[in-house]
Amino acid sequence: MNNNKLGWVFILFWVSFSSLAQLVRVKGTLLDAQNRPVSNVNISFLGHTTLSNTKGFYVIKVPVNKKINLIFSHLTFKKVTVSLVLKSISDYELNLVMNEFEEQMGEIVVSKDKRSQIEGITTISAEIIKKLPGANAGIENVLKTLAGVNSNNELSTQYSVRGGSYDENLVYVNDIEIYRPFLIRSGQQEGLSFTNTDLVQNVNFSAGGFQAKYGDKLSSVLDITYRNPTQFAAAFEASLLGGSLAVDAISKNKKWTSVTGVRYRNNSLLVNSQDTETNYTPSFIDVQTNLNYKASNKWQWSFLGNISQNKYNYQPLTRKTRFGTIDNPMELNVFYEGQEKDKYTTYFGALKTTYQVSDNLKFKFITSVFHTMEQEHFDILAQYALTNANSIIGSDSYDVSYANGIGTQLNHARNDLDALIVNSEIKGFYDWKQNNVAFGVKYTRESIRDRLIEWEVIDSAGFSINPPILDFSREDQPNTSFTGPLAPYQSVFATNFNTINRFSAYVQWNSKVNFSTAELWYTAGIRMQNWGISGTNASGNLQTVFSPRGQLALKPNWEKETIFRISGGYYYQPPFYRELRAASGAVQDNVKAQQSIQVVLGNEYSFEMWQRPFKLVSELYYKSLSDVNTYTIDNVRMRYAANNDAKAYAQGLDFRLNGEFVPGTESWFSFGYLKTEENSNSRGYIARPTDQRLKFAVLFQDYMPTIPSMKLYLNLVYNTGLPGGSPSYADAYQYQNRLNDYRRVDIGFSKVLIEAHSMKTKKNWLGNFKELAIGLEIFNLFNNQNAITNTWVRDVYSKNEYAIPNYMTTRIFNVKLNAKL
Repeated sequence: MNNNKLGWVFILFWVSFSSLAQLVRVKGTLLDAQNRPVSNVNISFLGHTTLSNTKGFYVIKVPVNKKINLIFSHLTFKKVTVSLVLKSISDYELNLVMNEFEEQMGEIVVSKDKRSQIEGITTISAEIIKKLPGANAGIENVLKTLAGVNSNNELSTQYSVRGGSYDENLVYVNDIEIYRPFLIRSGQQEGLSFTNTDLVQNVNFSAGGFQAKYGDKLSSVLDITYRNPTQFAAAFEASLLGGSLAVDAISKNKKWTSVTGVRYRNNSLLVNSQDTETNYTPSFIDVQTNLNYKASNKWQWSFLGNISQNKYNYQPLTRKTRFGTIDNPMELNVFYEGQEKDKYTTYFGALKTTYQVSDNLKFKFITSVFHTMEQEHFDILAQYALTNANSIIGSDSYDVSYANGIGTQLNHARNDLDALIVNSEIKGFYDWKQNNVAFGVKYTRESIRDRLIEWEVIDSAGFSINPPILDFSREDQPNTSFTGPLAPYQSVFATNFNTINRFSAYVQWNSKVNFSTAELWYTAGIRMQNWGISGTNASGNLQTVFSPRGQLALKPNWEKETIFRISGGYYYQPPFYRELRAASGAVQDNVKAQQSIQVVLGNEYSFEMWQRPFKLVSELYYKSLSDVNTYTIDNVRMRYAANNDAKAYAQGLDFRLNGEFVPGTESWFSFGYLKTEENSNSRGYIARPTDQRLKFAVLFQDYMPTIPSMKLYLNLVYNTGLPGGSPSYADAYQYQNRLNDYRRVDIGFSKVLIEAHSMKTKKNWLGNFKELAIGLEIFNLFNNQNAITNTWVRDVYSKNEYAIPNYMTTRIFNVKLNAKL
């Protein structure tokens, strides 16, 4: 191990000691019987005291692992005494209703829930997800502020984790695996993420080294839980980008509950800020519900359903992109004819039942069906001129001096896909003393019907350019005429009807050992998957992989809570349909599962700063990958080589400091370093398409001290440039240029007109709202020019190929209204 790596390990396991006693904050809101806040309540224990403010809010520090009597007293209300035993240093929320007629007493024992710390999981608040500004607000928008998670496309919900591809991330909602559309090639086509933020209760995220119970992917797990409501409620949001409505319902006997959400989105505001002028008429809408039924104390049922329709009608008109240097400014002008009509309709339904056999044994039975029907139809003719432009000093304008190249490009596609995915799964959980055993079996059937008809013709200065892969004589052109056959520059013609049957199983054991000076948790598990492909170009060969994984977490009995973790193992990703389809469109049934050997070292250190809680999380990771299925990325479209001809590695270091930089709010600063390279056919290591070297991000919340109802939310991301890709049919080893750094700041201001638990009357219609706020959002505050990919323009005269950056959105203003009933 060299000195640099020793330094990393030293930084990773840096800890501090303090002689102060370990304390935890108890906080909450005190209300009366009419749900009005109660101020000036005296909260005390053993001589320590505090008062609730005008909003009924209070905070008091109490010792950990010690039974105390917390007394709430007020001149108007009867005394409340609560016996507390807190075994965790995490903040504990205790909300009470003060009674005028009788005293109240109770006892609460809060056990330490270390699941997130032991597993290396990041827990994200549903409130942060809802409030953080972004061009594509939601869970994925928050993930992009975490170290190790990267995306240079604010129009897309897709993300890369620690050098992995977009297809290497697991997503679960209520234990049910979620799928995304297949044919998406541009972020602006995506519309809505599956996850409805209005319905979310808990969000957990792991960036690597996750346990065997999760699944067969290489990079990350996003585990989402929708809420189970306790009373009727409704939430509404409207903005220039669309709107949403969510309703919580509960039956009188409280056996039936449901959360239902409807969303509509229109990306016109964002797309119209790009270089290309368009006629753009999108329509993204979905309806989602989570229905729960409590048949008995032992048996519960739930249904998760979603219907989504994305219509993307796109008619480009013109494009003007300026690039180059001050010494050699250039400009690309394009005039378009034609249009693109895409449609994605998905239906998803899942039925889950949970049966508690005994206090120690529980089973879950899950069945789900996902059906997607997708079409991608376009005919777009682009006539372009690539010119030198003389800049005028002190002005943003250019004078065109002469044209470097002119040409025409015609793109055609008639792509249709119909996919039906059916899952049946059984999960079991058995607890015995300090031991926990989890196990499960799952069957999946994927039926895919896919037709690809796609070609591109390029004409430059009157000459049709043939593809480089055809061995035509090109000597003395264009001086002498070409006599060979004409062929499209690139073309794909394929029809695939395939079925993939998968059988997977896992077993996992967790346990804990208490020492005199420390606590130790350890986990061991193994996964298995067997799959076979039949249908077009497939013979039904079966393949099987086994994936052993383990994890250790150590917590010394120090006064400042510190946890050390090591996790890893073998991770396999059996190919999904997109990974089986080569660039030619043909299915390759001999594609093997990609393999990754992972090691993750982690540390969590909790401390106080400015008398407020903070946590520093650091992780050092290394992945060694074999049987790699190389790919290229164009915007968000991935094309696989489907030949397992490479090996690769990813290594890096992630830091995140989070806490209450402003009292009562959570913020964090993230920093990540990543290096990932691949070696194809033993030709040497080059950067992978997701090689994002440095990452810095800030999620910050604030409010005005004199006007606490005025809130501020900041989302800042800086990424170094990704590899810029290469022209079609080009050798990636000869094109190792990078895009410019990605810099983006989104900021939101919100004026809370009615706050939860605030004093309000029903003298007018505003009294019906529990919460009401209006906000202003500014996307790309500093108007940075960020590029997602390059467009490669060919010049027949100079025989040069120019990389023209495809810029993302500019500065945009959005107005938003939020209300809760």
